[in-house]
Amino acid sequence: MIELSDIHLRLPSLAGEVHILRGIDLSLQAGEAAALVGPSGSGKSTLMMVLAGLERPSAGTVAVAGQELTAMDEDALALFRRDNIGIVFQNFHLVPTMTALENVAMPLEFAGRADAFDLAADGLAQVGLDHRLTHYPSQLSGGEQQRVALARACAARPRLILADEPTGNLDGETGGAVMDLLFRLRDELDLTLLLITHETGLAGRCSRIVRMADGRIAEPGIDRGTDRGADPSLAPAEAAA
Repeated sequence: MIELSDIHLRLPSLAGEVHILRGIDLSLQAGEAAALVGPSGSGKSTLMMVLAGLERPSAGTVAVAGQELTAMDEDALALFRRDNIGIVFQNFHLVPTMTALENVAMPLEFAGRADAFDLAADGLAQVGLDHRLTHYPSQLSGGEQQRVALARACAARPRLILADEPTGNLDGETGGAVMDLLFRLRDELDLTLLLITHETGLAGRCSRIVRMADGRIAEPGIDRGTDRGADPSLAPAEAAA
């Protein structure tokens, strides 16, 4: 599903060129759930942007679902994201002037789906929000907003979900419920998941933990199998390794 080869990203700054990604090689199989962990500033979120085609690397190749993103122009990348990638952000990124239903239907409308609102309603029902269709983000709790964001990310049945600290703005109990939902959707829809997180317990639910440091892959991780929803009790051992 994901094949990264020698990815570098250098960006200019007033203090000189900043080398953010330093030769990343990474493979992720279809159906796998992987956690990307590492200290702040290690390049995790930047790597996710490269994988989503939202940031073009300075060197190297990015292949997702058999398509080389580095060979695509911006229009082709937008179409590819629409059909293949769902993104869940820490800050939800809902449109405040749109209802929950309209937020979820939006990418489907862009795809020209005549049944966009029917699919959006089904998606909100999947996350337990069929009673909140006409509510605006300001009328929803943080957990409800993130569930709307999950429904939107999954609405077009993407092949890959990228989740960047999806529980970072939620309390522990709400965050746990949201992640239970994310893993359930992954199972039901047969998705590949790459999860960026600082939480060891959450990383331990994935079949593989990939560690980043200083713009490099420090540990590519060991695939513990694709048995959906790995045992969270494995996380402390992983962290101590």
